[in-house]
Amino acid sequence: MKKILLILGIITCYQISFSQHNDSLRKALYYIDSYQIKLAEEATKHITDKITKQLISLNISHLKQNYDYKAIPDSENGSPIAKFLIYTLYGDRFLNMKPPKDSLAFDKYKKALQYSFTLNDSLLIRFSLKKIIKLLYKNRKVLDISSNYLDIYENYATDNNSLAFLIFYRSTIKGAIVKKEQIDHYKEGLLIAKKSSNKFIQGKYNQLIGVHFSYFLKQSDSAFKYYEKASDIFKKEPYAIYQNEMFGIYANTGILFSEIKKYNKANQFYQKAIQTKSFNNNLLNMVKLTDLIAQNYKNLKETDSTFYYYDLNKKYLDSLNEYRKAIAVNDLDKKYQTAEKEKQILIEQQKRKRNQNIALGLGGSLFLGSIIAILIYKNTKRKQHIAEQEREIEIQKTEKLFKEQELAAIDAMISGQEKERQRLAHDLHDNLGSTLATVKLHFDHLKNNRDNPKAENIEELYNKTNHLLDEAYQKVRTIAHEKNGGVIAKQGLLPAVKNLAKKASNGDRLQIEVQDYGLDERLDNALEISIFRIIQELITNTIKHANASEIHISLTNHDSLLNIIVEDNGKGFDAKILPKKDGMGLKSIEKRIEHMEGTFEIDSTIEKGTNIIINVPI
Repeated sequence: MKKILLILGIITCYQISFSQHNDSLRKALYYIDSYQIKLAEEATKHITDKITKQLISLNISHLKQNYDYKAIPDSENGSPIAKFLIYTLYGDRFLNMKPPKDSLAFDKYKKALQYSFTLNDSLLIRFSLKKIIKLLYKNRKVLDISSNYLDIYENYATDNNSLAFLIFYRSTIKGAIVKKEQIDHYKEGLLIAKKSSNKFIQGKYNQLIGVHFSYFLKQSDSAFKYYEKASDIFKKEPYAIYQNEMFGIYANTGILFSEIKKYNKANQFYQKAIQTKSFNNNLLNMVKLTDLIAQNYKNLKETDSTFYYYDLNKKYLDSLNEYRKAIAVNDLDKKYQTAEKEKQILIEQQKRKRNQNIALGLGGSLFLGSIIAILIYKNTKRKQHIAEQEREIEIQKTEKLFKEQELAAIDAMISGQEKERQRLAHDLHDNLGSTLATVKLHFDHLKNNRDNPKAENIEELYNKTNHLLDEAYQKVRTIAHEKNGGVIAKQGLLPAVKNLAKKASNGDRLQIEVQDYGLDERLDNALEISIFRIIQELITNTIKHANASEIHISLTNHDSLLNIIVEDNGKGFDAKILPKKDGMGLKSIEKRIEHMEGTFEIDSTIEKGTNIIINVPI
């Protein structure tokens, strides 16, 4: 009897110990999920399983950014939660490689999600979905796919922490797609975030509200206020994941001061941003910030500093391994092509799990279970068939859109060519036609009087005719020269643009400045002519419509990319509505650049001028 009581006592103690271990483990996961690092460390102390404790500690180190991924156990054996954590940690490991292996990280996160569904554990489902959503948002080409996973996440968002995360990413992704401010949605999410203990998401909300006030509404005072609130939150926490957010705050504050022409103040914040780890550990941050600093010194007219940071910017840009990153994104895109189908499978997994639980709870008979299984199978097949049909429709719509865009680009090119022909015809008619008509009259007169000894001024008429023929020859040369703009001659694109700028400049009324970086060698002749014509048309548009006194043209060769910036201080216009004109209007120029596989951006502010940025692969 005593032995039995002793055994029961041991079992009871083991059950209590296991319960405390499991409770501490789930607390630690929840605190990691809400960035409460100190509480997560405290909860980890009470975890008894050695492997699980090691995995939780690695997750905490990931937040602190002092992790050692070599410490991840190789085996997936152990408790179910330990197996789940190994999947997510390997995903983190691939994501933090240089360059990051996004597709491999996505595979690991997806396995973690699928495994969490088999466990029917809402905490683990939320934990893995968060990692997938953050990864998808980083790869901006698949923003629409992120919405699918947010829909699933919404089913498990049961507390203020998860609701705040849901609203934050829904609003951020929507803002990135529609290019419209989301301040009201962010403020709604901030109210929910304040009810949670997640300080990190509170800081992110304040930071993004400040960005939207700055970028969309141009309200610098409100932007400064929210940047300061975010800064107060992030500075209080000693951990790297909080401190790294200061790079964005410093850089955005510098941009704000630059926009209100307080360039020295802007430089102070840019230099603070340079001192952060996020600058030194991220090439993309290096490229963006050095470009901002170079522009700021240019505004201060400090030439040496301007060229120093332009050179630094080029150095960082060269170091950025765009090619390998493009491969990773392309590989990731291939895996997302069946995302709609995967979403359907995930939903069906959830439904199947719920149906199984209901069947077990009711203890139904085998016959009833068979009927339910058949109905579920038929329903699944029917939905899969509908999903396939919808996917086919989407593919057809996409193909139709591509064809329409291609036809629009061809129409724009044809329209531009037709305008060029009309211009050439006018030149021939107005300049050359009248001269040749006069020559013909002189020849007719000479012909009619060649045998007339009394005819006067014959010698003078010969000289005039000869002079007119020389003049006609020169006009033909001029037209031919203007047709190519000097681009197909030996000097190339840059001298042609500088010559154009010199001719178009008009004393104090208009000054055109041309700067170049890295254009030491000629480009393809056809490409040079196309680019010259585009710059020529942009200058013409500025002279006709902008009432500008200064135009700045910058041409920068980034190895495989030619960057062209045309800036003026004219009256500006609403860049959201491109003027609709025939021929080589802005809309037509945009289509031609798209046909060259380039990008075309307009940043114009009424009464403050226009910036046009063009990037063309070379």
